[in-house]
Amino acid sequence: MSAHLRTALSLAAHGVPALPLREGKVPFGNCPTCAKNICAGRPNMKTPGPCACPAPCHGWAAATTDPSILNSTSWARAWREAAGVAYHPGGAGLTVVDLDNAEAIAWARANLPATRTVPTTRGQHWLYWGAMQGANAVRPGVDIKSAMAYARWLGPGTGTMAVLPDAVRALTVKEPAPVRPVAATVPAATAGGRCPHRTPTYLDRGIAMAEQRIADTRDAVHATVYRTFLAVLSTHGRCGCLTETHTARLFTAAQAKGETVRHCTEAWTNALTTLGLTHG
Repeated sequence: MSAHLRTALSLAAHGVPALPLREGKVPFGNCPTCAKNICAGRPNMKTPGPCACPAPCHGWAAATTDPSILNSTSWARAWREAAGVAYHPGGAGLTVVDLDNAEAIAWARANLPATRTVPTTRGQHWLYWGAMQGANAVRPGVDIKSAMAYARWLGPGTGTMAVLPDAVRALTVKEPAPVRPVAATVPAATAGGRCPHRTPTYLDRGIAMAEQRIADTRDAVHATVYRTFLAVLSTHGRCGCLTETHTARLFTAAQAKGETVRHCTEAWTNALTTLGLTHG
């Protein structure tokens, strides 16, 4: 039995899904049956399975805690050729903050709670209790290895493992793309340029309520954004009081819920068209 297989079996016994790594610190490629994922198997799943291939296929999703699989004939060649061992942190309820250089380590020491650390070739792994979606390059020199990712096993490390902090989770939250507000194409202001709204506060309150409505939605985001834009324009779209600042606020609220600039623009344009506020 190779040293790498012994390490993998030890990890599995402690509930840590393991897999072999080949030269270059990468998983073994898919077998001919699963080449190019024609089996539609594990890479498309959030957890290992359902592909029944007995080989160590599908990268991170091949990781297992089943000793009969790790020690099977189908995996024997991989272990003979293995250059290292990896594990699926998310499968063990862990998150690894992979710090690739001294600058990244300095950032972590200044911004993250102390936890168990494992030295790597160029930096450190910081391990936390708790799983999240893995992501690469969340900031210079920093990757997140957790769900749907693998990390090299480089030893147990030192220090007491802390609970995954919000500061790490926040690293994978994408900021909304810069808003490119679309000025409402509406008819000229009412006769005399007088706005029928009593005070500017009325409009500001309406925009704030629209922002909150979008922020509170939990499903059917596209429909909610469109209906909200429609409501704003039906109330404020004919007097000429809406400005690009107002539309930017609405677009920002929509993008914070995952809408793209294109979706926002389409919803705004469709609302204008529905209300007959576009120029012919």
